[in-house]
Amino acid sequence: MAVFAFVVLWLMFSRMGEIKLGPDHSTPDYTNISWFAMLFSAGMGIGLLFFGVAEPIMHFSSPPVGEPLSIESAREAMKITFFHWGFHAWAIYSLMAIILAYFCYRKDLPLLPRSAFYPFIGDKIYGVIGDMIDTFSIIGTMFGVATSLGFGVAQVNAGLSYLFDIPQSSLIQVGLIAIITALATVSVVLGLDGGIKKLSNANLAFAVILLVTILILGGTGSLMESYVQNIGAYIFDITYKTFNLYAYEKKDDWIGGWTLLYWGWWISWSPFVGMFIARISRGRTIREFLLGVIFVPTAFTFLWMTVFGNSAISLVLEQNATDLVTTVNENVPVALFKFFEYFPFSSLLTGLGLVLVVTFFVSSSDSGSLVIDTLASGGAAEPPVWQRIFWAVMEGVVAATLLLAGGLDALQTMTIASAFPMIFMILLGAFALIKSLRADYLLLDTSRGGSYPQQEFSGDWKERLESVLSHPKKSQVLDFLKTNVKPALDDLCKEMTEQGLEAIVEEGEDYVQIAVKKGDFEDFKYGVKARVFTVPDYLPEEKDAYCRAEVFLLNGGQDYDVYGNSKEKILTDAVSHYEKHIHFLHTMWSEKI
Repeated sequence: MAVFAFVVLWLMFSRMGEIKLGPDHSTPDYTNISWFAMLFSAGMGIGLLFFGVAEPIMHFSSPPVGEPLSIESAREAMKITFFHWGFHAWAIYSLMAIILAYFCYRKDLPLLPRSAFYPFIGDKIYGVIGDMIDTFSIIGTMFGVATSLGFGVAQVNAGLSYLFDIPQSSLIQVGLIAIITALATVSVVLGLDGGIKKLSNANLAFAVILLVTILILGGTGSLMESYVQNIGAYIFDITYKTFNLYAYEKKDDWIGGWTLLYWGWWISWSPFVGMFIARISRGRTIREFLLGVIFVPTAFTFLWMTVFGNSAISLVLEQNATDLVTTVNENVPVALFKFFEYFPFSSLLTGLGLVLVVTFFVSSSDSGSLVIDTLASGGAAEPPVWQRIFWAVMEGVVAATLLLAGGLDALQTMTIASAFPMIFMILLGAFALIKSLRADYLLLDTSRGGSYPQQEFSGDWKERLESVLSHPKKSQVLDFLKTNVKPALDDLCKEMTEQGLEAIVEEGEDYVQIAVKKGDFEDFKYGVKARVFTVPDYLPEEKDAYCRAEVFLLNGGQDYDVYGNSKEKILTDAVSHYEKHIHFLHTMWSEKI
């Protein structure tokens, strides 16, 4: 986990952070709010509700070191809770997501864990080795999601028992799994935009309402002071806790039942959450992605744990609420609802909490089903509906089976076991990512090293100003591609072929490009594409849209327009980029030697 955290920090603050998860011209598919909501619901959801009260109280009443139920154990309880739910969890999620998103959107490989191994085994990722890699990911995801579903259904059962005296039993929980799995199936059939995004937005809204309510009722000033102090203590202690294995004070049972369980849980969830976050994060730079994925959910998680955890600890210290400690130690799923008893409108809070558990339950299940379905179908963007239904049902079956076989202990054991092979896969994937990013940055740097060609003018400055302010239609740009760009690239292709290069000109509906194959090295591509834009408000034209003839290279759009240039100038620009590409290959070859 320390290695994963270090790699993420290095990516965030290094020059590699400038590279986009997608072509250079790509833009994010979702707004920041929807993006935060979806990654938060997929990544933490049920766990916050299950452990928000229980974990701080359990560390407070039974600390690994120190005196129980003391002020010092209260501080330590919040530091441990923050450590388990903070930077490390989101570091592993974000690292897996970057690996998948980079090789998919940047290198045009399938959105599958096998793609991370392309730099090592090449096209063999499409064979048995790739199938094995994805199979391990399916197993890890299945048991990771099943563990969360087990926690969630136990809490749903506890809430129903509290409100309606429905007994808490394994059979009731299996029935609840069946009902909620059916709801998740409906959501996953509706797809990412139709079901999961809307449900995630609802989750975030309900969570904020519940959080603000407890924040107001539980003493806003004191809780916000605790929030600031908890964060400071966490930052101060994070290095020590990262490497603390209690070597001098043997705590094998404690660290195995808490820290190592969490690390296994996050790692087993990483293919699921990583693929899901990767799928919704195309078009963001690595730095923007990491800042959003790590710090925004972590800040919200810390606020949640402070509001619920510190409020619960204050009840014990200031109001002698020992029955809350007893409830947590005897029946963890009931802890949240027992906690609500100490606040006004407890029944309303319990109902809202129960609704939130169910919606988080559904969003975790449908997100997991969508990811497993994508893995099992070889990265298909829209797998068959029946297959989505199959995996949604299978998740519920696995969760129910493990609950009947051994309860939450069985779920936790399978989580840690399924996470073990994933550790090595992620380490190798991180190495491949860094290797590929270094080459990509070098290519990006060399391809943008010169200035873009300006249009030629034979007239005076008035003609030039008129050209700057005019905005051609798409039909004009398409004509330009046929009359100027295509002949220029045909001539270049002919000359390159005579020089012994493997060159080809490709033409589409709105683009023309030349491609030069380089065997084991990066190919070269130079193309011009017609792109339609809205006319800016600051220009005096009345029409709605105009078109540009923009240059595209292998790594994406270069954001400059060559419309109006002569055939000779386009040839000069293409050869200039090819020269930079040769310099890039020379630099890479020099590094190899």
